[in-house]
Amino acid sequence: MDVFEAINNRRSIRQQKSDAVDEKTVEKILEAARWAPSWANTQCSRFIVVRDSNLKEQAAATMFRRPGSTEMGPTAQAIMDAPVLIVVCAEMKKSGIRPDGSSATDKGDWYMFDTALATQNLVLAAHALGLGTVIIGAFDAPKVAEILGVPSGYSVVTMTPLGVPAQEGRTPSRKELAELVSYDKFGS
Repeated sequence: MDVFEAINNRRSIRQQKSDAVDEKTVEKILEAARWAPSWANTQCSRFIVVRDSNLKEQAAATMFRRPGSTEMGPTAQAIMDAPVLIVVCAEMKKSGIRPDGSSATDKGDWYMFDTALATQNLVLAAHALGLGTVIIGAFDAPKVAEILGVPSGYSVVTMTPLGVPAQEGRTPSRKELAELVSYDKFGS
């Protein structure tokens, strides 16, 4: 699959079949994530591949719910239904940090940027291989870190269930390029 086709056609998939995803395929997807650019090649991203149904259920239980709701949403259900959950973590105070420990920019620790790049590679590679993913951010990350034994100095950033799509993703509307791009100065 062409990279532009993968970018244009990848969708968030919240319903996956329970069909197994073999280790070689998961490794190929993680290899794509590994090759994402990072600040000064610090490679702060780390990945936990979760196949254990009990651990996936515990991770799903950390999802934020709508106020007043006790129902588990479709994304939490996707975590439990998908054969694989990939949890993306970051080594803290490594990316965008000077040798003296201070931030190199006004953005602070760049771990969110670096893990986002790795996650984008991961979901595009999964899509190119015919698998579905959804990038999850609305969950109790410290609780997931506790469940999965993530050590101090690392942070859980995002999770994505990985599996064979049970249905096609919905194509969202996109703003026109003219609404997003300025030339020479903002707003021009």
